[in-house]
Amino acid sequence: MEPIIALATPPLKSALALIRVSGDGCFEIASELAGKPVGLSGQRELLHAKLSYDGKQLDDVMLLVYPKSKSMTGEEVVEVSCHGSMLIANQIIDAFIALGARYAKRGEFTMRSYLNGKMGLVEAESVNDLINAPTELAKDLALKSLNGEASQRFAPIKDRISALLATIETSIDFPEYKDTADLAVSSVLCESRKIKEDLSSLIKDSEDGRYVKEGVKVAILGEPNVGKSSLLNALLGEQKAIVTPIPGTTRDVVEGELSIHGIPIKLLDTAGLRESDDEVEKIGIRKSVEAVEECDLAILLIDQDTTEEQIESLKRLSSGKKTLLVYNKTDISKAPENCVGISAKEGDVNALKEAIFSCLSLSPASLSAASLSSKRQLSLLKRIDNDLSSAIEGAESEQTLDLVSIPLMDAYNACRELLGLDPTLDLQDEIFSRFCVGK
Repeated sequence: MEPIIALATPPLKSALALIRVSGDGCFEIASELAGKPVGLSGQRELLHAKLSYDGKQLDDVMLLVYPKSKSMTGEEVVEVSCHGSMLIANQIIDAFIALGARYAKRGEFTMRSYLNGKMGLVEAESVNDLINAPTELAKDLALKSLNGEASQRFAPIKDRISALLATIETSIDFPEYKDTADLAVSSVLCESRKIKEDLSSLIKDSEDGRYVKEGVKVAILGEPNVGKSSLLNALLGEQKAIVTPIPGTTRDVVEGELSIHGIPIKLLDTAGLRESDDEVEKIGIRKSVEAVEECDLAILLIDQDTTEEQIESLKRLSSGKKTLLVYNKTDISKAPENCVGISAKEGDVNALKEAIFSCLSLSPASLSAASLSSKRQLSLLKRIDNDLSSAIEGAESEQTLDLVSIPLMDAYNACRELLGLDPTLDLQDEIFSRFCVGK
């Protein structure tokens, strides 16, 4: 493939900058700029060089040289460690481009690593997860996936579905043996149920893993002046939202982030829910409704003045969502038994943090298990689960084996798609376009 180049470090003034070049011919370009042979040893090497182009010295650099067999992309790779001036870095990049390289696209280095068999698709996706990990727990899960643990956990499911298809094929090829057909039906029912059980466990772990990776959106709902902004500030440990005794102060959704037991939490402080003639406040209330629609968990905040009718209204608004009924201002009055009691004014919110974590129903085993938690991966896992259910239903209703094999084949193809064994160009572009340039 043609050589590509990109800055692998942030585009900022610093002590050093790293420029990555990969592809056929990059050794020749580096040799021309360095004025000496680069990459002839066939081994990884570290070289000192004074890079020059068009008769002018560009910089005094170190070259890290990787032959195809030793590089992360499976191609010739040169990494240029230069002084951390963006002027110098850009001049070096421009010189490589003038001699035949081109700017890399987002994630193109990792995509070439995948295309050249240096890593699987699941491992390639985890590179981006590792870079964007918001917590140590998310980092640990990304490393497990990068090390191949997630693929290793899933691969046996694909192999077992393949074995089931082989059993069915044998029965279809030898219809004169009734025992073979009976055995095939029995195998489909028994093995499909076992596979589905193992898959369900993986899906649960993967859904929990998605919380770890992407975080949980928690919306704070309630009447005006119930203490929503005070609660946001107390949970964050900073004065993020304006707090006044005037009802309707919050006119927009105010956001803040924290971590609870390694789970990233994105808090959404919403406008107080009430009838209003104020146009700006009405817009804020509409945004509150939108926040409920996109949240994973809704905190229904009440106090001693909240009526049963208002509580029911909050429950209707958050219908279909996980909810926590939270009683604020315990410094004034005692919380009812069915509520989590807090005092946002006093900063007494530890019980609420624990309640939020408990409400998510995350098991310690799930949080430490290798999983497939990207949107693409989870979608395919659920598709496989549905296909297995269809195969089981077909076998139970005594459909012919050739009909039963159709959803099993669909499940098998989805397994291959998940692992990247039947990639399409559109799929590759969609996945790797989310990466940063230089990765």
